[in-house]
Amino acid sequence: MIIVTSGHVDHGKTALLKALTGISTAHLPEEKKRGMTIDLGYAYLPLENKVLGFIDVPGHEKFLSNMLAGLGGVHYAMLIVAADEGVAAQTKEHLAILRQLQFHEIIVVITKADRTNSEQIESLIQTIKQDYSFLRDANYFITSAETGQGINELRHYLANLPELSDTQKPFRYAIDRVFSVKGAGTVVTGTAFSGKVKVNDEIYLSTGQKVRVKAIHAQNTSSEQGIAGQRLALNLNADLDRTPMKRGDWLLQDDPLPPTDRISVQILAEVPLNESQPVHIYHGASRTTGKLTLLQGKNAAKNDRTLAEIILDSPLFLAFGDKLILRSGDAKSLIAGARVLEIDSPKRHKRTEGRLSFLANLALAENAAQRIAFILQHNAISAHKLMWIEQLTNKQLDDALTERSAVRYQDWCFNTDYKKEKIQLILTALNTYHEQHNDQLGVSKARLYRMSALNQPENLINHFIDEMLEEGRLQQTRGWLHLPEHKIQFSQEEQKYWASVLDEFEKAQGQAIWVRDMANALAMDESQMRNFMYKAGKLGYLTPIVKDRFFLTENIYAYARLIKQIAEKEGKASVNEIRDRLNFGRKLTVQLMEYFDRTGFLRRKGNDHILRDKNVFDL
Repeated sequence: MIIVTSGHVDHGKTALLKALTGISTAHLPEEKKRGMTIDLGYAYLPLENKVLGFIDVPGHEKFLSNMLAGLGGVHYAMLIVAADEGVAAQTKEHLAILRQLQFHEIIVVITKADRTNSEQIESLIQTIKQDYSFLRDANYFITSAETGQGINELRHYLANLPELSDTQKPFRYAIDRVFSVKGAGTVVTGTAFSGKVKVNDEIYLSTGQKVRVKAIHAQNTSSEQGIAGQRLALNLNADLDRTPMKRGDWLLQDDPLPPTDRISVQILAEVPLNESQPVHIYHGASRTTGKLTLLQGKNAAKNDRTLAEIILDSPLFLAFGDKLILRSGDAKSLIAGARVLEIDSPKRHKRTEGRLSFLANLALAENAAQRIAFILQHNAISAHKLMWIEQLTNKQLDDALTERSAVRYQDWCFNTDYKKEKIQLILTALNTYHEQHNDQLGVSKARLYRMSALNQPENLINHFIDEMLEEGRLQQTRGWLHLPEHKIQFSQEEQKYWASVLDEFEKAQGQAIWVRDMANALAMDESQMRNFMYKAGKLGYLTPIVKDRFFLTENIYAYARLIKQIAEKEGKASVNEIRDRLNFGRKLTVQLMEYFDRTGFLRRKGNDHILRDKNVFDL
């Protein structure tokens, strides 16, 4: 467990921690020389069943970014106030930051009690409670590092604080230092936000490389594992020349999503805010700049809790619930705290009633299962993304989906309403196609996907189509998808016509025949023959490649098989090659290839045609 100590410079943080633990956190030569803590100092207190770690964060304005680096994944803080000086300037800023980071508990420690009297101390406590309402119910301890007053009582209280860090989530660790140790190699230090890590585990850098953990120091003690809420030093089998890493990088149990540069957040304003302003953003050991845009109004008053969007100049690895500190564009003053609600937020329609309601629901949801239900209302989301957003294991995601009656197919998660909506779009698109193209039996699966759900996951929509075929809601004839009621057939008289037409196609030896030529050959009215041949097209016996020019459909399939063989072998098929193989004229060959392009079987690329959907003409 890590406990943050915060307060104004010279208010006795370092002395208090030395009294509690026997360790001085002013360990760096420059810090001892200057007499103030300029980087994160750590002290550890071994207890019977755990080790408490204390972060002595800087109290000086110049080193505030170092302070913020130490606060990720920590649930408890101690505010240090000197009895003889009271609430000083830097104490106020630290108080604001502690409030914005929403610690589970802030313990107020009055130091240097030996330098004043009890009446002055009681007056100081009442002033703090009056000026800072969120500290009215806090626990107060009166101490003196010089005399030992209150030290044992404070140590006992801290020893009995419950552990709140989540060790069941995937391992997530913020790197704040990287260095080499002679004889050991690369070592990183940081705080574990969640999960567990063991010696010999292979984990991911946020840059994508895998590294192996050679050794672990947890809370300054050699250990076989490190867990959430601990300060960890990890010895990695990584060569810094080949696997560069730096402060602000992460170590993760699973391969991360790409970092995000656009997020939706809930903010608590520390000062009055305008609709849009530049900001400095602090997260873990990372710091970047960006633009804060309010979503629920043109202004926000101090202490308003409201929804906003942040566009980051440099992307960050963020997940739901991550806490951010926002400072002004000149980085001189705290303006708000923020809690991440959504990563990769949309670029448009960000202020619609539906969007704001969605974000408000995310903010109010009590657990991951509830949030996932809101996220899946109108979209299918990859399991990988959901696990990253909520920092869940595979099993935890499946449990959450089951709890909300959602479904997972391969890597896609969706709910029953989404499925019903997409199925209806498929049926509507196919019905419209039948009305507009009554000379066609149906469409290919790839074309039906493009017609009905182009921006949705293709393998998921194809899965829905396959289920509809199994259920009889769709039918497939000679490879073409159509509605079950879309059926046509020859009358007895037309069966006689068909025998004559088929005989003419056999005489043509695989060539296409025009309606006019067929009518002349059989001494029939051209208009009557046109209607008949198009009806044969609807039944799938004939296929018009251009208006009034038909192939036998079985020949179309044979030509498709030939083209597929050529394209799979050579990566493409050309008009000239197909013309020579089929012994067609160039014009007919061009018409055939353009027909295959229209159906989605091929796609033209320059003078060549490449396979687009090799399954279209499979029988």
